[in-house]
Parts: sequence; structure tokens; C-alpha cells
Amino acid sequence: MTFPLLLVLAAGLFSTGLYGALSQQSIVMIMMGIELMIGGVVVAAACFWHFLAPAAGAGQVVIVTAVVAMAVEMALGFAVTTALFRARRIDTTDDAGELRG
Repeated sequence: MTFPLLLVLAAGLFSTGLYGALSQQSIVMIMMGIELMIGGVVVAAACFWHFLAPAAGAGQVVIVTAVVAMAVEMALGFAVTTALFRARRIDTTDDAGELRG
């Protein structure tokens, strides 16, 4: 794959995730959109690393760190969502806005 094609793929992932995160009300769907956006950033970072400095090992460390951050964010997000749903049957962002206080 070429450099521009990978950047188009990354932009497509990010754009799809942004649309999903902004257009949905379900907490799980918003989290899925955020994961797609982070995936687009990871693909772009991997693309830049592969084509600009393939001999440098720092790019691999950044990509692995981003993937680990994605996994931790998703696990914590689903844990909070599950706790909210079990406690108060809240599964949309409109209902979750009333939890202040």
C-alpha cells in the first residue's frame, strides 16, 4: 500500500468514528466511535513511521502504547457503562446528564 492510500484509510476511519461519536445517543455507540477515531490515529502514526523512519524503534513503541491505551479506555468505559446500567438503567447520554451532584 502507498503512503497516500494509508492516509486516506486513516482519515476514513477517523471521519467514520467522528460521525458515530457525534450522531449517537447510546453510550456504547459513542465509545465505538471514539475507538474508530483512535484507530485512525494509530493507522496514521504507523503509516508515518513506516514510510518516514522505518529503522527507528520509537515508532513501534508509540503505536503499541496507543493500542494499549485503546484497550484500557475501552475496558474502563464499558465497566462504567455497565455499572450505570445496573444501578439506574441508564444507557443514553441524555439520561446520564442527570447524574450530577
